[in-house]
Amino acid sequence: MRREREEPGWMRGAPPPRWARIAPAAALVVLVLAQRLTPGDVELGYFLAGLPPVAAFAYGAAGTAVFAGIVLMLLGMPSIGIAHARGSDLATVAAIGLLSVVVAWVRKRRDAQLVSVRSVAEAAQLAVLPPVPERVGRIRCSGLYRAAQRGTLVGGDLYDVRAGPFGVRAVVGDVQGHGLAAVGTVASLLGAFREGVLDDAELTAVAARLDRRLLADSAAESVAHAELFATAVLLEFPPGLDLVRIVSCGHPPPLLLRGFEVSELDVPPGPPLGLGLAAPAAPAAPTELPVLPGDRLLMYTDGVTEARDAAGCFYPLTARVPVLASDAAGLARAVWRDLESFTRGGPRDDVALLVLSPGEEPGEGSGGAGPDGARPDGAGPRAARAAP
Repeated sequence: MRREREEPGWMRGAPPPRWARIAPAAALVVLVLAQRLTPGDVELGYFLAGLPPVAAFAYGAAGTAVFAGIVLMLLGMPSIGIAHARGSDLATVAAIGLLSVVVAWVRKRRDAQLVSVRSVAEAAQLAVLPPVPERVGRIRCSGLYRAAQRGTLVGGDLYDVRAGPFGVRAVVGDVQGHGLAAVGTVASLLGAFREGVLDDAELTAVAARLDRRLLADSAAESVAHAELFATAVLLEFPPGLDLVRIVSCGHPPPLLLRGFEVSELDVPPGPPLGLGLAAPAAPAAPTELPVLPGDRLLMYTDGVTEARDAAGCFYPLTARVPVLASDAAGLARAVWRDLESFTRGGPRDDVALLVLSPGEEPGEGSGGAGPDGARPDGAGPRAARAAP
């Protein structure tokens, strides 16, 4: 699964669009022809002086200098009949052209620096929250992440799926705040989760590890906001067993999609992380539920369910999932498109969606369900009564 990145627009490091490069040349031709077709006492040629500044936004210093030279030539040769410029007029146009060349040179250097900084930032963010692979062990994965802060790839939500000696484990969480300010907490939690996947035999021990991590971070003197907390839901698919174990730390429970019937799993919620879950009073035993090949578990953050439409109504995720389940683009992408339409542009909070579907172990067969439950022959997953 690839997490889509926001492409840089024009004036933010991307190459200028073709029309921006054509516009100065087209304007030059139009002005020259217009001057030729108008009476002699009407001079349009002086509008040519505005072309070098326009060219500076789409061309480099050399290209802008070419435009400035052409304009000076057209204005400085009365025999051409474009304008009757005098010495002071030509000096003014030349100064404008020179400033345009400087602007073009500075813009090119700034764009190069912006592309470099953006590339480093994206690499750092992807190192914190890499895209989820299409398959982890026998679990097929599909996910979608959208950060609320424009131009960033990581916000205050998190998800991950990892295989370890105790099975395939997944986490979806939502930390306090959003945007770049929450990335440090996201990185801490993901690091603790990845260690727990390898070291902790019990899923509750992984949750306790995450809780201790937040408590330690809150106590650190370098932390600006001492009251760190996060909600999270952890899943575990033990090897050789057709069941899933779930621990909820103040997070909405996953949805189970079996065929085209959806149910919200009955998972007792525990306290959020960072509030002392690792105390001796310790977390309750995880909830165990049976799963079938082709079942899909949808995990999400409150950026989905708390999104509102123009009338102030919340997004009805549970009601919409059966309608979107057969979308060829996949359930996560279909939910996002529907959410964008519902909110008319997308929610203002971070959004994370993770779809997990148990299947066969790699190499056991070729007829299993594809990502998001789609089968190679186009048939949907096996229908059964939802909600164990």
